[in-house]
Amino acid sequence: MRSIRYQVACSLDGYIADMAGKTGWIVDEPRIDFSALFDQFDTLLMGRLTYEGLARDADGFWGKTVLVFSHTLRQQDHPQVTIVSEDAQARLQEMRLLPGKDIWLFGGGELFQSLLALGCVDTVEPAIIPVLLGGGRPLLPAPAVQRMLTLTSHRVYPSGIVWLEYAVQPQPSAPGA
Repeated sequence: MRSIRYQVACSLDGYIADMAGKTGWIVDEPRIDFSALFDQFDTLLMGRLTYEGLARDADGFWGKTVLVFSHTLRQQDHPQVTIVSEDAQARLQEMRLLPGKDIWLFGGGELFQSLLALGCVDTVEPAIIPVLLGGGRPLLPAPAVQRMLTLTSHRVYPSGIVWLEYAVQPQPSAPGA
C-alpha cells in the first residue's frame, strides 16, 4: 500500500510560511537532492491556498497527479487537477491501493490537520530550517488531534537544516470497540 507522507519545510518555531504566506526564508542546502526527493512521489495532495500559489507561480506540477482538497473550487475551472470536496478519506484510501509511488501531502497545515484527524497520514517529515519567524502559517493549526510519533530517521546538514522523519502511530482503539 502507498504511504501518505507529510514532507514540509518548517521554521524552528513551527511555521511553514511567514505572515505573508511566503517561503523565501528557507535556506538553500546543496546536499539535498531535490530530483531524488521528487522522484519518490507520483501524487501530490494540496489544499486550496498551496494549489493557488503553485498554479500562479510554478510551471506545472512536475508531471505529478495532483489532488486539491477544497470546498470552494469547481472541477470544471481546474481541469489539470482533481478537486476533492467530499469523502476525502474514501478517496485517499482508493489512491493508496492503486499501484504507484508514495503520495506527498505537499501542503498546507490545514490539510495536514484534516488528514491527520482522519487517520490518513503515515509519516511526518519536517525539514527544520534554522530561522525563527515569530508568526505565520503553522505546521499544524489548532485545534488538532494528538498523535504519537516514532522517530525513524534524522539528518543534519551543514546549512543547519535538520530533517526529521516520524511514523505516525495508529490511534489506539477504544475499549470494547
